[in-house]
Amino acid sequence: MPQAAPHAQPLSAQPGLGEPERTVPGTPAWLRTRNDRAALQLLLDHGPLTRNRLRELSGLSKPTASQMVQRLESAELISAVGEASAGRGPNAATYAVRTDAALGVAVDIDARWLRACIVDPTGAPRPIAEIALGSGRRSASEDVRRAVDEACRAAGIPEGSIDAVCVGVQGAIDPRTDALRFADTLPGWPTTGVQQHLEDDLGLAVTVENDVNLAAIAERSSGAGAGLGSFALLWLGEGLGLAMDLGGTVHRGVSGGAGEIGYLPVPRTATDLDPDAVELQDLIGGIQVARMTEAAGGDGSSYHAAVASLEADAAVRERVVAQLAPRVAAGIVPVLALLDPERVVLGGSTGAVGGPALADAVAAAIRETTQWDPDVATTGVRRHPVLSGARERLVRTLRAALFDRLDRIAL
Repeated sequence: MPQAAPHAQPLSAQPGLGEPERTVPGTPAWLRTRNDRAALQLLLDHGPLTRNRLRELSGLSKPTASQMVQRLESAELISAVGEASAGRGPNAATYAVRTDAALGVAVDIDARWLRACIVDPTGAPRPIAEIALGSGRRSASEDVRRAVDEACRAAGIPEGSIDAVCVGVQGAIDPRTDALRFADTLPGWPTTGVQQHLEDDLGLAVTVENDVNLAAIAERSSGAGAGLGSFALLWLGEGLGLAMDLGGTVHRGVSGGAGEIGYLPVPRTATDLDPDAVELQDLIGGIQVARMTEAAGGDGSSYHAAVASLEADAAVRERVVAQLAPRVAAGIVPVLALLDPERVVLGGSTGAVGGPALADAVAAAIRETTQWDPDVATTGVRRHPVLSGARERLVRTLRAALFDRLDRIAL
């Protein structure tokens, strides 16, 4: 692997993507920067390309394409990675964005596990480190530092090469105050100034984001939300959550607390389903899924045992889906009434294991009891959806940093 490229300035969490502010449109410097940015974007979009292919895709002349490649190589943003047959004559070198030009770590942390992986601007898959969390004393900095260290070790990356971190947590981050709320699964974490605290301790650009919001980013990129104008992701796990995607933008709310649906009171129409349920968490949360699984003949000793039992036993799964569907329907109706999304996606472990059968049964229950006729689908990102969303967000950040570096070089 090539040596890590030097970084002139620390990566910001959201670097700008605009044209260089101090170059005048129409000047040679401005045109060079535009061409370089176009070439870099083509390499990010298409992967390794020859100079000739860059010329064809950009519509520029052969000398200009060669100069672009030379400048990007000199800036240590791209490098030669192989050769391609050019027909008659010698093979042509292929060029790609350097995977060490900017590096980040995506982190997913819940009550039991840390999951982390290296992210580079190409978005190439990297090994995932999974770390069991014990019951000892913890802190935010120790948790995230451990995740970074293990991700680097799994990928064979020097720890000092990391620029940015994106952490998915079971909680809400207030963008106005950097306060962390609804975070019962994060013992030892500060409730105020959490992002600033991590940046100060780790010396890295840090983004802390709600886990369900990140899962929605993954659904938009490569799951059940791809290509839609809007969708709602209902997270069904030990806890509940809701993310609303509007045209590719997740609605977080003014305080970051949008989507904490588990705290909603159970609708009066659902009291016959469970007279003792007070909040939606009581109606369709992990404890209730475990109870249903045990009553259906599976292992309900814990939520995780119940999910494993549902995965392994189709008969138990069928009985639980039949009982769970009208409950989930009761939780979705308020979402339909307030947001009316194009699709409702059932995510989390319960949504994934319930699969299309649960989605179809929920849609049928809503149609039978209301005037709504929703499109309900199961998650399209069954493995590590939160981590996948953190990766997607970091890829955007790292790519923006490369363009930002090009702009600084042009000044």
